Amino acid sequence: MSAATSSNPDVLIDKVRKLLAMAEGTSNSNEADAFSRKAAELIAEHRISPEQLTAPAAGELRVDEYELGRGAYVRGRLALLQAIATAHGCQVVFQARQSGTVAFVAGFRSDLETVGLLFHSLHSQASSRMARERRATAAATQQWRRSFLFGYAAQIGTMLDTTMRDATERLHPSSAAVPALRARERRVDDFARQQFGRVVAARRPKSATPQGFVAGREAASRADLGRPRVVGLPALGRGA
Repeated sequence: MSAATSSNPDVLIDKVRKLLAMAEGTSNSNEADAFSRKAAELIAEHRISPEQLTAPAAGELRVDEYELGRGAYVRGRLALLQAIATAHGCQVVFQARQSGTVAFVAGFRSDLETVGLLFHSLHSQASSRMARERRATAAATQQWRRSFLFGYAAQIGTMLDTTMRDATERLHPSSAAVPALRARERRVDDFARQQFGRVVAARRPKSATPQGFVAGREAASRADLGRPRVVGLPALGRGA
């Protein structure tokens, strides 16, 4: 072992985690024994406790902020962010400020990066579709667009939830990934409680109109869930 590794506890613990993961992941029994033996030697030599191995690594959990602005579309944007974040094991709260609404998303770094990419891409796609819609009056146009965004968010949530559930169900019940997923969820729950403190329920948003809501669901069914970002599409303003 290098001096750098032995002097840095985080690097050492990460190395042990990787060895254990490789032992579990290989189908070669000799390789599994070798990885496990090396991990056991490091654990014994450096007195690494089970708590150290299961604790989040530095920077692994964090909170990201999203400026959602002001106006009629804020709760729709929040609904879309909530749908994406929940499907990826993250938790969302929001706060209304004088400058506008800010959402806070807690979770693992890798999940938060996915949430950020999907949210900005899907919001751009929704905005592009909404911006083309006009009704008889400005108020009617705003009402339709707002309802569209709620329908869009609901359908995205359904699609992502189905994808995640199917992926989980494909895991073998005896797989170590199953308890690992549950432990991951608990760690996010604990972290969110520590970061957010006391959280109160928000008032329910105004009801959406059926026509716009259905149009939003239909548009979301055709949305691109794979593009990291969409360039050059118009974004909605503050609900005008």
